[in-house]
Amino acid sequence: MKVELYNHIVRQQMNRRKLLQGAASVGALAAVGALGARPAGAAAHGDVRAQILKIPGVGMGSPTDADWQKVGELCLGPTMERVQKGEFEGVELTFMGLNNQNLHNFLFRGFLKPWEAYTGAKINWIDLAQADYNPRLQQAIATGTVDFDIIEMGAPFEGDTAGKGLLDEMPDWVKEQIEADDLVGYLQPPVGTWDGKTYRVTIDGDCHTFAYRKDYFGDGGIGGAEPPTTWEKVNEVSKALVGQTDPLTGLEAHGFLDPLKGWGGFGFYFLEDRATAYVKHPDDPAWLFDPDTMKPRVNNPGWVQAIQDVMDLIKANAYPADQINADPGTTAFQQFLAGTGSMICWWGDVGSSARTSDTSVVGDVVGFSINPGASRVYNHKAGAWEEKENFAPNMAYLGWGVYVTNRVSGDEKKRKAAWSAAAHLGGKDISLWMSAYPSGFQPYRNSHFNYEEWEAAGYDRAYIEDYLGSNLDSYNHPNAAIEPRIPGIFQYYSVAEDELAKGFAGQYASAQETADAIAAAWEKITDQIGRDSQIKLYKASLGM
Repeated sequence: MKVELYNHIVRQQMNRRKLLQGAASVGALAAVGALGARPAGAAAHGDVRAQILKIPGVGMGSPTDADWQKVGELCLGPTMERVQKGEFEGVELTFMGLNNQNLHNFLFRGFLKPWEAYTGAKINWIDLAQADYNPRLQQAIATGTVDFDIIEMGAPFEGDTAGKGLLDEMPDWVKEQIEADDLVGYLQPPVGTWDGKTYRVTIDGDCHTFAYRKDYFGDGGIGGAEPPTTWEKVNEVSKALVGQTDPLTGLEAHGFLDPLKGWGGFGFYFLEDRATAYVKHPDDPAWLFDPDTMKPRVNNPGWVQAIQDVMDLIKANAYPADQINADPGTTAFQQFLAGTGSMICWWGDVGSSARTSDTSVVGDVVGFSINPGASRVYNHKAGAWEEKENFAPNMAYLGWGVYVTNRVSGDEKKRKAAWSAAAHLGGKDISLWMSAYPSGFQPYRNSHFNYEEWEAAGYDRAYIEDYLGSNLDSYNHPNAAIEPRIPGIFQYYSVAEDELAKGFAGQYASAQETADAIAAAWEKITDQIGRDSQIKLYKASLGM
């Protein structure tokens, strides 16, 4: 499908989702072809899926550890088919993952307690804050002190781990148990593989989507008649809201919420949200580096415009107070969901948290779409701007997965136990629950887009069409910005955060100077890792 046609369809969908409900809406979306396909869940899973989606039920408060354990127990069927009771007695495994917002590892503990009770294995936990994740992993790799058997990890790190022989190859029985062919298209191989071998149990389908407060927009809305669809309009609205009153909270109104504080490299994704619209040209798969030289593109006019956008809002005092110390966790959970601000780009799970988390006050007024586009796009090959509308959703991080390290490769009992734990967390049924409730993860399987299952859990149809549609439209966009799985990617991101912080604090004279500092730092990293090998891997990641 041509990008221009797709963008037209998406814009129409964004308007329709606010008006259409029930079968009429499904029929309209189905007319789009593959983009509208919503495969139903397999009948064999139906009873379990219906049971777990009522734990605790939408509108019944945030899930608790007791809920996670109950869900984990109900989803043990595939494990019981392949593992005898007590088969892993005496086995101890160490699992490294995140503890953000009481999600991730907190849920895994609950899900795996019934698994431990059944199999006899014991799991020890390494809990990391998001900002500490990359330094901890890189230290373990650099010093040869990998001290974990299982790791929650994103695909961008596959170059640093699988590329260095640190992971254990997935057994065939795991692929069968997790029903890997159910993954959405962009998460199919080569994601999760390296040199033709599979290493990843996918548990997430990361992309950034646009969430906005509907009470700010519409007839008489303080933000205008319609939510903005381009970054130029986002900034225009954000500036116009300065000094106005939030219609929900009665406090100060705010527009778009950019995180201005680093997050261990993960914060750079949020500048990417702005930049991809300006720099990801439909005729060019590259947008971070030049594929023939690895010369950074981060200081070309499109990237500079993205940085300038943020600096303009800082200058206009459009952000909440002390935004310079707000990382992405703050913007999503302490600001947007709590009623501060009207627009945000974040991973898709903001949509489930808005309706199922006790901390959210915006569940009844939030809407969704793909990330904003731009009214012009920079053609790097031509060295010039093109005055045409461009959308390029950011497939930020390619989703979390569960991986097993080569520490278990020589012990078949321990190896089977590690992969069994990973397969339990990546199972088809448990994944639906994680998509529907606060978990840190968003929909990523074709079977997650069965609207009736979500309605049975307590979601209303119009909301689900809007929320799930924003994810599908991003996954399937023909100009999606796909992240390269190359070694050191978070070294690039982390140093970029450092330089951006200086720029946002006024230590650099301009957006261009800030971008030039990032580019210079990236060149040093490439030379340290090895330019020729990076070029080869970068081209491969782009399918070149």
